[in-house]
Amino acid sequence: MSGTRTVGLLLLLWGGACLRLPGAAQGALVIPGPDGGAEEARHSARLLQKRSTQPVRAEVLSVKEIFFEVELPKTAFITNFSMEIDGQVYVGEVKEKETAKKQYEKAVSSGQTAGLVKASGRKMETFSVSVNIAAESNVTFVLTHEELLQRKLGQYEILTRVKPKQLVQEFQIVANIYEPQGIAYVETHATFLSNELLPLVEKTVTEKKAHIAFSPSLDQQRKCPGCDGTLIDGDFVIMYDVKRTSSLGDIQIVNGYFVHFFAPPGLSRVPTNVVFVIDRSGSMSGNKMHQTREAMVAILQDLKEDDYFAIVPFDDEIIWWKETLTKATKENVTEATEYVKGLYASGGTNINGALLKGVNMLLTDRAEKRIPERSINMILLLTDGMPNHGETDPKRIQENMASANAGNMTLFSLGFGNDVDYSFLNVLSQKNKGLARRIFEGSDATLQLKGFYEEVSSPLLSEVDLRYPDNAVDLLTSNHFSQLFNGSEIVVAGRLADNNLDNFLVEVVGQGFEDNFQVQGKSAALDWATTYPDEKYIFGDFTERLWAYLTIQQLLEKRKSGSSDEKVNATAKALDMSLRYSFVTPLTSMVVTKPETEKGPDSPLIADKLTEEERQQAERNYPHFMIELPNKDDALCFNINDKPGTIFTLVKDTKSGILVNGQIIGDKQIPADGKIYTYFWRFGIIHRNLGVKMEVSTNGISVFQDDSRLKLRWSNTTSIKGDGMDILLTKDRSLTVTLKDSVKFVILLHKVWKKHPYHRDYLGFYTLDTHLLSPSVHGLLGQFYHGIEYTVSNLRPGEVPEKPDATMHVKGRELNVTRSDPAGRRKTSAALFGLCSVRHFPAPRRGWQRDFRSDVKNGENVPCWFIHRNGTGLIDGEASDYIVSGLFKTA
Repeated sequence: MSGTRTVGLLLLLWGGACLRLPGAAQGALVIPGPDGGAEEARHSARLLQKRSTQPVRAEVLSVKEIFFEVELPKTAFITNFSMEIDGQVYVGEVKEKETAKKQYEKAVSSGQTAGLVKASGRKMETFSVSVNIAAESNVTFVLTHEELLQRKLGQYEILTRVKPKQLVQEFQIVANIYEPQGIAYVETHATFLSNELLPLVEKTVTEKKAHIAFSPSLDQQRKCPGCDGTLIDGDFVIMYDVKRTSSLGDIQIVNGYFVHFFAPPGLSRVPTNVVFVIDRSGSMSGNKMHQTREAMVAILQDLKEDDYFAIVPFDDEIIWWKETLTKATKENVTEATEYVKGLYASGGTNINGALLKGVNMLLTDRAEKRIPERSINMILLLTDGMPNHGETDPKRIQENMASANAGNMTLFSLGFGNDVDYSFLNVLSQKNKGLARRIFEGSDATLQLKGFYEEVSSPLLSEVDLRYPDNAVDLLTSNHFSQLFNGSEIVVAGRLADNNLDNFLVEVVGQGFEDNFQVQGKSAALDWATTYPDEKYIFGDFTERLWAYLTIQQLLEKRKSGSSDEKVNATAKALDMSLRYSFVTPLTSMVVTKPETEKGPDSPLIADKLTEEERQQAERNYPHFMIELPNKDDALCFNINDKPGTIFTLVKDTKSGILVNGQIIGDKQIPADGKIYTYFWRFGIIHRNLGVKMEVSTNGISVFQDDSRLKLRWSNTTSIKGDGMDILLTKDRSLTVTLKDSVKFVILLHKVWKKHPYHRDYLGFYTLDTHLLSPSVHGLLGQFYHGIEYTVSNLRPGEVPEKPDATMHVKGRELNVTRSDPAGRRKTSAALFGLCSVRHFPAPRRGWQRDFRSDVKNGENVPCWFIHRNGTGLIDGEASDYIVSGLFKTA
């Protein structure tokens, strides 16, 4: 299926166009101001064509930093970015990622400012650029990206994220859709459309074309009469589908390349045999388990009566609802629903055993003919963690599953939350004819789970082959597919060996419900210039670029799951094609050199494309907690993530009367990537035996003793010696608190740029002389003050080369942990127990923690074993056990 679509978003004037095959974005920023101040305005638009239809400029009246930000779909590849400043054009160049990285690091090391674009969200990822512009200059930004729209649940979706942040003099969203097969329907909606704005959406639909426009006036954009706030803030979504009459599908041929869209109408659904393998380990406790139960109840109601199903919950043990699969009758579904409602979370994570149990159930029931012969077998795995019981080596689990399955069933893996090992699940599913999907924690997690099952619960065909004459085509993308689901679409592209279309006979075969599916026919070339004479610039080479897009995507997948030689070969080919077609992929980066100004020399802007694993890693917080163990010459670190305002007990020693609690705070507002970071900003310290209480925050320090109160400011340097406590305050840097005959606490102040749009000042916390505390000391930090016994084994490759994974044996448990060792690691002779901020500036390399006592700005790298999932298995109990109701409370 194909056709073209054009989407433009205008901000004094935004314009653009894009194809269903690819999309491209173009934007411009206009920043007026009588005082020369620059205000940030952000918009997004999508455009296939690589040329600007109506370029727009930003006028700047003094030297200011100009921001340009566009959100584009995760599935899109950036193909061009350029800036025009006072007639001088600075064009981006796609380079191999390592080359671009060296250019970036060279600029940073020489003191230049450099931009590295890596922000990401669920569906969209953010491209943002800042550039210093001299007085009375004009700047025009142009961003182009391309994508293939994926048909899901019977429709295509064009999503434009619209966040201007201010009123816009001339605002337009314009979309034009061209479909030679004919348009079945077009629908639009937006998260910001009020009853007043809804009539402003214009929609014109003819047989093969559709036009959608939305252009509110300045007053119509206002939140209220006379105010400057804008109603326009959210997603503008267009959904449509095409008419489908041919069982062969739609084939388009342009300039020697063809694309075949296959989604035949009128096929009957094939019954499914599905085993739900559900993680109910301790890490799933709370909201995750609640949402899983809700989703499973909804999914069970959607089962068809000719389906068979089984439920295999697991922790460190493998249990099941019934020994064999059960027909989805109303009575059985009701019984299963009550069973699911009773699931609770506890124990470890034995993924290997649970999956093999699911495979065995399907194979046994198939062999004993307890399930229909004409049916499709699938396993749906839901887990939030990494294997830590039974077989824990991810590669062995992948091998075990592939061997036991032997191609007889499809595995879909749903990774719940941000600590799941997504790369492990992705390869696991690929080796078993399926795919993995991330489920993001949030209020809509239930809908995400249910939505994915809806996508895969209605198979129409299995083992589908799209065949073309060997002598007629070459450079063919993947043409074998395990399943075709209702509402989806198969896309194949390739190059014609010659232009003789008389030999271009197409055949599609697959296994259907009642009998085998087979259809064949000849393709006829469509004269695009005649059909769409006014859109020649769109249709010129779109089939070739679609072929390149698909080929690169498939090579990138092969480099994850293939053999060693296949991975090397796929990587080399994908890199070569990315460079040849100027696609920003996970192997390449686009580099634009910003112009020299009085503020500094030329410096590079680099746009990267993240893999799903890299996106997941970017969303993870840096470790809050670090425990350095000099007797082992090693360190442990872990995060404790919770909502802003939460107060945790860090140190509690009832014998010596010492208590330390810490409170976290969130960003000022939600960043563009949607990820809120938390920081420790306030500590409460009590020494009951000495009658001393201290509150330390980013705003100042208060000391209470008897009826007196002493207030200190971070802006001063002060030294105070008392009967039971000494205080040393270094201006805007650190506070050292020494308790008589006991520990010493060091609190560091990390200051963030005052006008930073998101982040706040935060505090770091370190404890020295911990041996002076009693053996009963506890808390998130205190429980480690007298050491901890553990061993590490089975070192193996992790998500990234410098961060290997391993198995840690601690407290009778097996944990999957991650390691990174910087060169020139420092040695220490004293134990360091630290609590650091989630985010540091500049940020540390992931997998290391930093000690900021010697260098409060940059810190010093300290390698550690990182324990995932809020320290589960390492800390006593759960992280929630350490939450208290007040800064000086014990409960």
